[in-house]
Amino acid sequence: MTRLSVNINKIATIRNARGENTPNVVEAAINCEKFGAEGITVHPRPDQRHITYKDVYDLKKVVTTEFNIEGYPNSEFIKLVKEVKPEQVTLVPDPPEALTSSEGWDTIRHKDFLKKVIAEFKADGIRTSIFLEANTEMVEHALETGTDRIEFYTKPYVDNFNSTPEEGVNSFVKAAEKANELGIGINAGHDLNLDNLRYFAKNVPGLLEVSIGHALISDALYLGLEKTIELYLSELRF
Repeated sequence: MTRLSVNINKIATIRNARGENTPNVVEAAINCEKFGAEGITVHPRPDQRHITYKDVYDLKKVVTTEFNIEGYPNSEFIKLVKEVKPEQVTLVPDPPEALTSSEGWDTIRHKDFLKKVIAEFKADGIRTSIFLEANTEMVEHALETGTDRIEFYTKPYVDNFNSTPEEGVNSFVKAAEKANELGIGINAGHDLNLDNLRYFAKNVPGLLEVSIGHALISDALYLGLEKTIELYLSELRF
């Protein structure tokens, strides 16, 4: 079955709007797990505009499922991950000023850099994943970086879902088949929601985990966190 990891960045965004501690991200993570989430994801950025480095250290003390830290592997991020030692680190190629992740790694151009960083994390027993577009060539070269998993950047699928879902998912199916052939685990994330999640999960072979934040937290404003997590889990249980 595909696991659901809840990205709680948006909880921190709301908190930071007032500069206080409501809503509390640690309490939110505890509740997400209590309501069935199988992992907690955070993406701390250099400007700490949502999740802060302090949040990451605080969350490590309470997360009992799988803790996944996403980010660009600059020196500060590498130090943070090596100290916290989450179950998984997901490397994304976005610059500090990026509003959100918008592309995957070029595993040919950045192969040597990724190999070095991934080896450092794996030496500490941390499972690695790299953010990737649905491109079989990029998947093939990902193998040479030593990564354990890839995380598909799913916005292109989402953008095509309402008009041509079959065409939208086709490149992900092919890339997933290549990853399965090479023994690379598959995660996915970006703009997945209650409308498009099930179709993606049913069609992409070997999908191990999805990381969902913006849509899930937005739905929770209307439906409540417990009901929302229940609904997302139901889309993955078919």
